[in-house]
Amino acid sequence: MSCGDVLISVQNIGVRFKARRSLFSRDSVEALRDVSFDLYRGDSLGVIGRNGAGKSTLLQLLGGIIRPDSGKITNNNATTSLLALQVGFDPELSGRVNAILSGMLLGFRKKEVEANLDKIIAFSELGKFIDRPVKSYSAGMKARLGFSVALEMNPDVLLVDEVLGVGDIEFRKKSMAVMKSKLISDQTIVLVSHDARTVKTLCNRAVWIENGVTSMEGTAEEVVTAYEDFIQSKQNK
Repeated sequence: MSCGDVLISVQNIGVRFKARRSLFSRDSVEALRDVSFDLYRGDSLGVIGRNGAGKSTLLQLLGGIIRPDSGKITNNNATTSLLALQVGFDPELSGRVNAILSGMLLGFRKKEVEANLDKIIAFSELGKFIDRPVKSYSAGMKARLGFSVALEMNPDVLLVDEVLGVGDIEFRKKSMAVMKSKLISDQTIVLVSHDARTVKTLCNRAVWIENGVTSMEGTAEEVVTAYEDFIQSKQNK
């Protein structure tokens, strides 16, 4: 079921957020309560669950953007890249400079990013806009740049949160094709998807999160089948 060494180990993690209930009071909302699994080198791990299950929160934890309130995440020196596309872009700087900074924020050295810069620019299809301030970009252009940086820098673990609808139709097709090739290669990927069939087709393992808790972990085939049966039973009630 696993493909290699453990890159990231997730042990009983929980995440709570503060939500305003009224002007003077707040409630604590549990996005995740008890999630555990290991991510192995070479895995294509699908994360499935209903809306609000905590899937996107889990990706932020794996990417080191937030920390758990309980439990433990052990990262064995793996670089991670979250396809959140335009997180951290400075609108006053050019696309070229932002690409370099984004790559460095992923943990790569400046020389490493610069060595891949031509490929990043070519894939983004931004042309002359690469040297213009990001504040002049459309949302689609920003997304294309972020997508290109995350893909071309080839991190140890690529975290994907259903963000393949990037740019125009042709760019979306190209992005989808590249993601499919990575999902069936030896690239380690964590894919959050609302489409269970995509996970069954492209991933070797899956984790099903229900109400912030690991409901099931195993092969993509068995986890997705159990999840689909669960959804069907809910709809029949």
